[in-house]
Amino acid sequence: MRAIGDYLKVKVHACVGGTVIKEDQRILSLGVHVVVGTPGRVFDMLRRQSLRADSIKMFVLDEADEMLSRGFKDQIYDIFQLLPSKVQVGVFSATMPPEALDITRKFMNKPVRILVKRDELTLEGIKQFYINIEKEDWKLDTLCDLYETLAITQSVIFVNTRRKVDWLTDKMTARDHTVSATHGDMDQNKRDIIMREFRSGSSRVLITTDLLARGIDVQQVSLVINYDLPTQPENYLHRIGRGGRFGRKGVAINFITRDDERMLTDIQRFYNVVIEELPANVADLI
Repeated sequence: MRAIGDYLKVKVHACVGGTVIKEDQRILSLGVHVVVGTPGRVFDMLRRQSLRADSIKMFVLDEADEMLSRGFKDQIYDIFQLLPSKVQVGVFSATMPPEALDITRKFMNKPVRILVKRDELTLEGIKQFYINIEKEDWKLDTLCDLYETLAITQSVIFVNTRRKVDWLTDKMTARDHTVSATHGDMDQNKRDIIMREFRSGSSRVLITTDLLARGIDVQQVSLVINYDLPTQPENYLHRIGRGGRFGRKGVAINFITRDDERMLTDIQRFYNVVIEELPANVADLI
């Protein structure tokens, strides 16, 4: 938004946790047109009246399903309670769980609902494959074999827990692979530094969790690896959509153990796709 705003003389400020509160207050006191933030810090700025609720003309809740599932419901409700009654509200969500629908009923006046049919949730340009790995213990060797075989510009590896992010980072580093890692337990400044390095290309491999999947927009990402399959089919779309951005081709590789076979079937049924076994000529696809 800052890049667009530079040409339109629009002032944009990010209000997120893990940064200095007084700096947020100082910038907001000078006046901004758009505030992008996390629920906790935005509510804090409203509560302190550094962000004036009566001046807000539009409120957008992006990734509503993800934020509500991550325990931000109370903070989001608190924000809505402070907003003026005539504010324009937009709620964007990849899925529409009951919690998201509750928001539209409680805080929106005659909302217009625009839905995308499930069979239109496609990822053109993303080739999807799986590797059959019988045991969890064999995943690491398989991953390292891939990186030693393929010439990859940039890639993202998804796992399901923060602890596993740290574990896999240590294991790959010990095997002389240069990797970066980010997850929700890191403070915001550290995450920003890691993402800047990844976007600039100085870091080529990023290990992360679902929490940050939707915020990764890097043009050079050509490969996404689901070291762990997501626990919900909906998150699969957000993960593999990190590859092949901006019209470029991309490849998604899913590591499948016996315990994952049911989820792989669910994902294929949910998106009406067929995910094939990784071919021998995978190097030609990336």
